[in-house]
Amino acid sequence: MAIFKEFDSVDHDRSVEDRRRHRQLVEKSIRDNLGDILSEESIIGEGKDKKIKIPIRGLKEYQFIYGKNTPGVGSGDGSEKRGDKIGSDKSQQGKGKGSGQAGSEEGEDIYETEISIDDVLSYLMQDLELPDLDKKKFSEILSENATKKCGYQKHGINPRLAKKRTVIEKIKREQGKKRALREAEQEVKIDRFPFKEDDLRYYRVKKTKKREFNAAIICIMDTSGSMDNTKKYLARSFFFVLSRFIRMKYTNVEVAFISHSTTAKEVNENEFFHKVESGGTYISSGYVKALEIIEERYNPSFWNIYVFNVSDGDNWAEDNDRAVKACHELTEVSNMVGYAEILPSFYSSGLKDKLTKEVKSNKFTVVTVKQKQDLWNALKGILKKEVKEG
Repeated sequence: MAIFKEFDSVDHDRSVEDRRRHRQLVEKSIRDNLGDILSEESIIGEGKDKKIKIPIRGLKEYQFIYGKNTPGVGSGDGSEKRGDKIGSDKSQQGKGKGSGQAGSEEGEDIYETEISIDDVLSYLMQDLELPDLDKKKFSEILSENATKKCGYQKHGINPRLAKKRTVIEKIKREQGKKRALREAEQEVKIDRFPFKEDDLRYYRVKKTKKREFNAAIICIMDTSGSMDNTKKYLARSFFFVLSRFIRMKYTNVEVAFISHSTTAKEVNENEFFHKVESGGTYISSGYVKALEIIEERYNPSFWNIYVFNVSDGDNWAEDNDRAVKACHELTEVSNMVGYAEILPSFYSSGLKDKLTKEVKSNKFTVVTVKQKQDLWNALKGILKKEVKEG
């Protein structure tokens, strides 16, 4: 059935569809390159003005391509795959990339676009979700980040346009004009009565207070000698995206940073992401430090607590039992405890297996990163883990 549209003499912006398609290509390209972007050392600690280049396939319009008009039917032998060309010119095969000579066929248009760090992270955050905060007793605070509507005003921004009130103002003006015509004993007939700028009304808003839940995030990173530069870059990338995600997602969040070798200490954010250390490994020291911070500042009755630890698993065997015990204590006072083992070495002490077997809590989750491409999936695996009270 044919559908006829009424003619509209108003010119439309024909570039809207092109911009929409370009935006979709940008989003797809970012998602396809998330693993590489996330594992780049340069992303750590960069400001919002830092730009990242993303390759994007070009847009092409549909067109007719004329062949050689040779007789016959293009059919395959059953071994073809989707995207293969049937009956392609044999003389062109092998001419191009990897053939040792210059190609003669048209290539694909690839462009580069620049996007800010904040934009990249906003795409990353769309796929992440911190387990729901438990509604703990006394865990709510008053926040001034909320707004409340309180009357109308003549000036404002479009998102605050009060449409119903605007229509009322127009009707009032129209009724006033009709009344004036009747008083002047003139014919009351108005064919068209458009809106005027004076009719527009916008909501007036004021800051108000609302209740929000407290969240405390404790990041524990192994900075011992076995954590080489590659492992440390991956660990820092993991925590960098994690901390940015949490701050973008929740208003009232406090983040504590712990670095450890054989001993652990709390550091500021800059030291956590840039300071390099060495020495042996006692993973239990990081867990014990986290327990101390929780006891001093984050009462589990008031705070929703999340603990994340990244290490290569190369721990002293004598420390494994202490690490398991401390990890179990953390699960008792936290909403979630996550352990990410990055590029485990051949001489790993098997801490991951020991934690998995002996920490009997559904609040505890473990992921492994065997190569940098696994980092993104590991991050999603931890943040999409549903935590239930056990």
